[in-house]
Amino acid sequence: MGDDLRRRDFFAAAAGVAAVVANPASALAATGQRPGASHVPDLNLGDFPVVARVRARNALEHLKVLSDKIGPRIGGTASEHRARDYLVRELRALRYQVTTQPFTVPDKYLADVNGRWQAGASRFGTLGVTVKAPFVEVVDGQLPDLTGKIAFYVNAPAGSAPTHAAIERGAVAVILGRVSATAGKSSAFSPTLDRNVTVPVIGLAQVHTEKLRAQGSGELTISTVHHPNLTSYNVIADRPATFPWRDNGVVMVTAHYDSVPGSPGANDDGSGTVLCLELARVLRYLPTNKALRFALWGSEEQGLLGSRHYVSQLPPEELARIKGVFQNDMVATSHDPATAYWLLSVDGADNATTANVRAAAQRLGYDPRVHGPVARGSSDHVPFHEKGLASANFSWRGEGGPAQLEPIYHTPEDTIRDNISLERLQVSLELIGAAAYKLASGAA
Repeated sequence: MGDDLRRRDFFAAAAGVAAVVANPASALAATGQRPGASHVPDLNLGDFPVVARVRARNALEHLKVLSDKIGPRIGGTASEHRARDYLVRELRALRYQVTTQPFTVPDKYLADVNGRWQAGASRFGTLGVTVKAPFVEVVDGQLPDLTGKIAFYVNAPAGSAPTHAAIERGAVAVILGRVSATAGKSSAFSPTLDRNVTVPVIGLAQVHTEKLRAQGSGELTISTVHHPNLTSYNVIADRPATFPWRDNGVVMVTAHYDSVPGSPGANDDGSGTVLCLELARVLRYLPTNKALRFALWGSEEQGLLGSRHYVSQLPPEELARIKGVFQNDMVATSHDPATAYWLLSVDGADNATTANVRAAAQRLGYDPRVHGPVARGSSDHVPFHEKGLASANFSWRGEGGPAQLEPIYHTPEDTIRDNISLERLQVSLELIGAAAYKLASGAA
């Protein structure tokens, strides 16, 4: 970026701060008591241009594209690539320096039922085929003649025996469904068998299992697909510090944009992704001593593959520049018991990210809702922690602990309609926005 462009961005940033502070309506919006807050805010100067401008409804428009229009975003497949392209376009329109970082990921085995439900396919079954036939639920292991029919099992005993038995009785496909006896619901899955079979075998999510069971009978069309030689992508958006004559490092705000098979991933983690897009809009012109970097990870659901690849490619001098990583994973659930906003560091210790979010919560009046830090991994803050960097995951969970997730986590019901709270998304935006900007604007 040339000197003229840096100078223009600096003056735009200064004008943006001045406009918010001088505008009575914006100031009132920032200083009024927040929804769900325990007291009126006591903001510092840097909070005003963030809190007055972040809007959950802006983020929701992005989420409609990711969750409703694109739907399940399976790492390395065309669906994830459509999401990547959308993120790149939006961030470039905000004048960030955007790069995509490719990395290879394992093959995927997916299935489609009646053109409406995505399921997992077994790699041991027949792939790349379409079967159309009536289905029959197999109850208590009592196998009827299944010639020309699809065998449908609910909570079949572990192992391959039920599948092999159905095929021996003439089944042209096998559906394995799970209905969980616990608080959580079962997601789609790719069944594992002890040997190859000559028919498609698919794993159906609980909500679709229950619908199929309620239907009782009828014809189904099942298609299976093998997706080989896959490449997933991280999307990285950079904005240099507005005081470029001194390198004070980088502050990162991150999320993963992929989802599990069958799930539109509205909360996990479409919510964190659109939080990043909205904060990228609000923070783009604000003056900072540190660079801002928004990172959207591919293939998190396969084992943090995107963030691990990113960290593995950074030389030591670049790792040392990172002063904090705010990872946002599941930041907007509408699940009633998920009233606690958790600060989740890998070791449970405080660091620059958790401390800044907690301080922002106190200024904004959200402190009674904020819990932690407590120890928890399982998201993209882990690779950064392993390198000794300040990082944490931020998420709405149950009051009893961060393991209390909404029952429809990782299921087809993780939709905007069924699992997104605009109020909680707004709180997340304000907390991360104020905290990240505070860390980025500090001289140290």
